[in-house]
Amino acid sequence: MFIVKETILVAMASIRANALRSALTTLGIVIGSAAVITMVALGEGAQRRVQEQIETMGTNILTVRPGQGFFRGVASGSRRLEEDDAVALRDQVGDKYEIAPEIESRLQVSYLRWNSSNSVVGTWPSYFSVHSHEVAHGRFFDEGEVQGRRRVAVLGSNLPDDLGTPAQLLVGRTIQIRGIPFEVVGVLEEKGGAMWMQPDDQVFVPLSTAMYRVMGGRDRLRSVYVAAASPELLDPAWADIDRVIRREHRILPSEEADFSIQKSSDILETFGEAQQTFSLLLAGIAAISLLVGGIGIMNIMLVSVTERTREIGVRKALGATRKTILFQFLVEALALCILGGLLGVLAGIGGAEGFTRLAGWETAVAVEAVVAALGVAVAIGLFFGIWPARRASLLDPIDALRYE
Repeated sequence: MFIVKETILVAMASIRANALRSALTTLGIVIGSAAVITMVALGEGAQRRVQEQIETMGTNILTVRPGQGFFRGVASGSRRLEEDDAVALRDQVGDKYEIAPEIESRLQVSYLRWNSSNSVVGTWPSYFSVHSHEVAHGRFFDEGEVQGRRRVAVLGSNLPDDLGTPAQLLVGRTIQIRGIPFEVVGVLEEKGGAMWMQPDDQVFVPLSTAMYRVMGGRDRLRSVYVAAASPELLDPAWADIDRVIRREHRILPSEEADFSIQKSSDILETFGEAQQTFSLLLAGIAAISLLVGGIGIMNIMLVSVTERTREIGVRKALGATRKTILFQFLVEALALCILGGLLGVLAGIGGAEGFTRLAGWETAVAVEAVVAALGVAVAIGLFFGIWPARRASLLDPIDALRYE
């Protein structure tokens, strides 16, 4: 036990004696470890952000979109998704699910001297309950206003700022959408959004009004949202939607569908796979720094063996065994790698925090990444330290003492 302790102290003394060289040697390990942790933290943060966005938008929602039409296995152009499809869903399965069609276009919205370009969404009143919207001021529009093609609008939470007027004062006022006057009947509470949906920046009007008064008779829907009572009912809902839309489009069960049905979880899974691939790519690039750092440590240890040949000869002449010499140089290599790994972990955590504070990116430092970085540092110390340590232990004491 005394010999082990003494050997470790000798190894540490050697590292301290060449502090600058030791610090430069560990730089590759520091950079590699920090890069791995930071890249994994960015990937983990992005995935959590998408998860939060999908939960905000709703995990119990299916989205029906128009797809490619086929005739005898040959693509025959893009198929329309119309209000009649949404009506058929409401009439046939509306007792089990909430149905909300959507038509959307980016238009100019103005009030007094303020102008803004925003997404204008035409939909049914059920849209607000499907997406769990709450009204902060005023009210939602109702079914009677949809049937009457009334010019009423509900604004996302960011619109009052865009139009230079407090939300509570904007309710009841008249804004212009594409030059057409609309009465503001409500302003939504802040919702937050996803990459594909930003409700806080949108204007919501009755579907019929959007089709026939704003968008020039355009009757193609962008999508139809179907909300089940719980995520567990999404598979039965998918089957019901497929059956109803196929009947409306006169498509046999054996034929290719000209529409698509997508779950929110599918979006998350697709993004998660892409993000994981990207994170692994970045982590792989960062791991190359660890490899380069390990080669640098092996190089320095070989130089150290050469420089300390006489010292090794003296120690062997005084009774040091091969195992003792091997252990000493292996401890030096491990200490350099572990020190580099620890500094890299701190730098990686600091880098992730820097991205969060300065760039506003969400990051999440994974414990697994920290453990992996330290584990790889130890493995590199063992792998690249064994050869120089073994070379030192095999030196003949007589030849070592004669070395100049």
